[in-house]
Amino acid sequence: MLVTSAIITGLGLGSMYGLLALGFHVTYAVSATVNFAQGSSMMLGAVFAYTFAMRLGWPLPLAAAAALALCAAYGALVEIVAVRPFARRGSNAWLMATVALGIVADNAVLFTFGKEPRGFQMSWATGSFDIGGLTLSPLHLVIPSAGLALAAALHFFSSRTRAGKAMLAVVQNPDAARLMGINVPAAILGAFALSTVFAGAAGILIAPLFNVHSDMGTLFGLKAFAVAILGGISSAWGVMLAGILFGCVEALITALLGSTYTQILTFALVIVALAARPNGLFGRAGVKKV
Repeated sequence: MLVTSAIITGLGLGSMYGLLALGFHVTYAVSATVNFAQGSSMMLGAVFAYTFAMRLGWPLPLAAAAALALCAAYGALVEIVAVRPFARRGSNAWLMATVALGIVADNAVLFTFGKEPRGFQMSWATGSFDIGGLTLSPLHLVIPSAGLALAAALHFFSSRTRAGKAMLAVVQNPDAARLMGINVPAAILGAFALSTVFAGAAGILIAPLFNVHSDMGTLFGLKAFAVAILGGISSAWGVMLAGILFGCVEALITALLGSTYTQILTFALVIVALAARPNGLFGRAGVKKV
């Protein structure tokens, strides 16, 4: 029973890691860059949704939609301010610039939202039901379902639609993409906006289980990047499955050995896995042309 309960908890947490990792996948697949402020994007989704729903009294669907729209705008800002100027010059300074912008966002929320954690209760998530002797909340089903559904939608978009294929073509050969009429800056901007929407959705879904505060996304963002590398950052399904695996292992270690060993053993296992599979569990080595 303890193991089963831990796995169910891990599925929810892992889906959140997977959603954040999908954001890393999207930007890497389109521009070969990533947004290291993904944790801050997750926090913003939760804070915006809380503000609209709890403080202003908006209906939850409207509050969530507005929060995700603002997250998309934040993602666009990250690309314009912290990535584009450096990537255009062939500099890797965007690595530090995205981290710095995330710190700015965290502290801006700290001063405006306050440092006290806030509980975000959603009426549809307060009930519970029993399955095989286990007491579950609707979130235990909704979170993994939402994560897998978004991963499936992203896979369909990138592999089956003209716009998705155009976005993937940008990183393969930007000059050829321009000649084919693809707006390269707009595609990269859209990828960053989409990546923060994934992070914001994760923040909104996880908010009822964790208190909402300015640094809630810091550790989530670090784990999500580990998940993205572990799964193979070029594979949407890979990062999602790696997130679920990471969450389940983390929950099992906590349940069986205690929280003292959670981070030590989880990240140690990540190192071991990457030593055995340098391109990630589900990734493939890139083809080098000579």
